[in-house]
Amino acid sequence: MKIAILDDDPELLESVSRLLNEAGHRCFCFDRGEALIQTLRSSHFDLFVLDWNLPDRSGISVIEWIRNRIGDNVPVLLLTSRSLEEDVIAGLEAGADDFISKPFQPALLRARVQALGRRLRIGSDGETPERYGNIEFDLHRRIVSREGDEIPLTAKEFQLALLLFHNLDRALSRQHILETIWGLRADIPTRTLDSHITRVRSKLSLRPGNGFKLTSLYGYGYRLEGVGQER
Repeated sequence: MKIAILDDDPELLESVSRLLNEAGHRCFCFDRGEALIQTLRSSHFDLFVLDWNLPDRSGISVIEWIRNRIGDNVPVLLLTSRSLEEDVIAGLEAGADDFISKPFQPALLRARVQALGRRLRIGSDGETPERYGNIEFDLHRRIVSREGDEIPLTAKEFQLALLLFHNLDRALSRQHILETIWGLRADIPTRTLDSHITRVRSKLSLRPGNGFKLTSLYGYGYRLEGVGQER
């Protein structure tokens, strides 16, 4: 898995990243919450390991940003010196999937990360595809297929399609989509999102007859709906 580790302790960053790298993961380290958030505007991670107390913003606020902007599908593990019951409850209620107190046992951290990976249906040797009807996303190879036939998508089209399916039946604002996929770059023409939506709709055949409907919401954004699908 591609894992983001956020902690302002350089020794802990090194030890956690070494531990998880040795377990077969790819780790990227951050010592500031804002640095991670800026990276998330253009990069994707499979799992987050976050500290609570940070110099610029709390780990809780980073979790809230992740849940509001990315969604609930990416696991978050809080690794913190806080251990009171009310802290555990607050962390989980903010959107964390698991909680480990420092100092931690390496074997426990490794096992918890693996467990969260399984919950996401991602194995240590890659990723089990996400399936929506007859459409399948291979997150490891960044490939979309329908009934075994690969659908050629650009990197941005893949990100956009995955964002839509992760938020199935939810309205997404143009602002949210642009910020998530393009990071609100000022040089992006206003029609860029619309043209990407058109291509994704066409390439994935997002029509009611195929179980999905991608609708434009006037003055707001877009919504991908499941039509007669068990998901």
